Amino acid sequence: MFAVLFSALASVTVPAAPVPAVAAPAPPSPAPAQADGGLSAGGQMIPENIRAMLDAAIESGNDGEVSTIVKYARAADPMSGDAVLAIAQKWRDDREAQRRQVIRQAGFLNLWKGRAELGGFITTGNSETKGGSIILDASREGLQWRHKFRAQADFQESLGVTTREHYLLSYEPNYKFGERAYVYGASQYESDRFLGYYNRLSASTGLGYSAIKRSNLQLDVELGPGFRHTEFTDDKVESSLAGRGSVDFRWRILSGLSLTQNASAYVQKYNSTVNGTTAVNAKLMGPLSAALSYNFQYESQPPAGRQTTDTITRASLVYAF
Repeated sequence: MFAVLFSALASVTVPAAPVPAVAAPAPPSPAPAQADGGLSAGGQMIPENIRAMLDAAIESGNDGEVSTIVKYARAADPMSGDAVLAIAQKWRDDREAQRRQVIRQAGFLNLWKGRAELGGFITTGNSETKGGSIILDASREGLQWRHKFRAQADFQESLGVTTREHYLLSYEPNYKFGERAYVYGASQYESDRFLGYYNRLSASTGLGYSAIKRSNLQLDVELGPGFRHTEFTDDKVESSLAGRGSVDFRWRILSGLSLTQNASAYVQKYNSTVNGTTAVNAKLMGPLSAALSYNFQYESQPPAGRQTTDTITRASLVYAF
């Protein structure tokens, strides 16, 4: 595409023979505005070759390509720069209006996106071990509400003896009251007898803020009070108020390659918990990708005989939906 771009820009001062207008894109991308003789809205003349490239970029539905065309077109022909920018902005506005309309008309069970992650291993010979991990993440982004759901199960067995058994189920609704700020609610159930508890229920509410919000980089932070009820493996039961904080970082390094870092902490009078996961995802084909992740969980006061920290490294196959 860039070869065509630079060739076209070099010929702006001596327009070539008219290029047939590119057909308007199919929904849901709004169709680019057309004008006879290369004229834009407002009466400014846009060279036919620049207009053809702008229409083709809009038809692709790729905002990055549209921005690139606008940038170089304005540099090559400043006289039509404002008209080119206006057409691109109208396309963005129309697309956003259409997106919002789709969200308004959708039911709660629609517009969910997510990923299913599956990992496992089996060894034979000198050691007999097997294990597996299943993770399901789903989210729904509305105009004011965001919903996040997560389910996870880890299991490992060595020589017929279970050495890891971890279950987690969580739900978090967010109410957005600004471009970056929101109120969150968080509820979670966990079970991990090897970390020292059979059942643990956690609930929290507070404020969240999107400190970084770009197309390829995002950082969300949350802070608020909470409550936890824990049933330990030594028959002790604890219920207490807590403070909760979390960080959610996502970075798309390259097309098809991303890095994520999620961390959360519950701080309370008795047993405090810190959990974090770092993952690298590489796209394979279509909705499939490979993931390598490292997770740690720290318990400040586990039952006697238990370690304070557990870690797990996973290599998984991920299906996005």
